[in-house]
Amino acid sequence: EYDSAKAFERAGADTIVKVFKNLDAESIRESVDEFEKAINQAQIIMFPGGFSAGDEPDGSAKFIANVLTSPAIKASIANLLKRKGLILGICNGFQALVKSGLLPDAKLGALTQNSPTLFRNDINRHVSQMVKTRVSSNRSPWLSSFKLGDEFTIPVSHGEGKFVVGDEQALKLFENGQVAFQYVDYDGAPTMTSPMNPNGSSYAIEGIISKSGLILGKMGHTERYNENLYKNINGNKNQDIFTNAINYFLKK
Repeated sequence: EYDSAKAFERAGADTIVKVFKNLDAESIRESVDEFEKAINQAQIIMFPGGFSAGDEPDGSAKFIANVLTSPAIKASIANLLKRKGLILGICNGFQALVKSGLLPDAKLGALTQNSPTLFRNDINRHVSQMVKTRVSSNRSPWLSSFKLGDEFTIPVSHGEGKFVVGDEQALKLFENGQVAFQYVDYDGAPTMTSPMNPNGSSYAIEGIISKSGLILGKMGHTERYNENLYKNINGNKNQDIFTNAINYFLKK
């Protein structure tokens, strides 16, 4: 949460960090009301990575997805997208966007047996490392400053980061320009080979966008960047999706 807020503030945004309280039924009701009001006043909402919402199998994803599909939150998110607002989910946040139906189709609760999902890493344990990813689409405000083929070196830290999608659905994602980033090897080619593809994601997919481009979800922790970090790591570590998002509203 702190890294995410800092990344947006560095790009010029005013941020408000909200904590969802689930100690008892009354706390949950109060939090839903608070989140509904906050989303209705926001231009961007982000669901960050990290384990503050739990990390047992499907834990935080199920928790956040249940919150998102509650009637009040569902209506406020629909209103945000109608206003052409932006949504971002990283790591656990990406899991929640996929498991709620917001990605890839921007339809909360509309999941089928063929919907993409995120699953345990192929090595069946947590991974924490740097990876290289390639820009595979720029059809989104989040990706507006990038060129196809641009490469970034970013950290990952997850136990359930394997993006699983069938061949037919994957083809649609590529045809629609919804595959935002892919894991690549040293030669810049998408790879299924560990450790360059640290979780075994289908088609080396690291992040996707909705058809409108308003929603972005990704596993890599783009927000965990600051000047003078990773100085012994080669590659461009500053994947500035945050400034892209701010510029989208400045140009409107």
